[in-house]
Amino acid sequence: MVMGAPVAASADGVTSYPIAPGYSVNVRSGPGTSYRIVRVLPEGSRVSISCQRPGDSVSGPYGTTSIWDNIANGEYISDAYVKTGSDGYVAPRCA
Repeated sequence: MVMGAPVAASADGVTSYPIAPGYSVNVRSGPGTSYRIVRVLPEGSRVSISCQRPGDSVSGPYGTTSIWDNIANGEYISDAYVKTGSDGYVAPRCA
């Protein structure tokens, strides 16, 4: 695996994406900045996106977007901080 690559598949086939270099990212309980912070991803983290949904618009190192990435049950981060290689959806919409 090449560090900094936008997409990497792990041994179990799960795709992960890097968080923007130099940033720690708030993980929220829902797709918006008004939701409770449940934890903080440290610099250098990679995330797997199970699904995506629209939410609050956020500006970050990868532009301004209203797409939020579901990285675990009840855990969302703004796609503006995730290097997916796309300005659009890269995972199914959350139900």
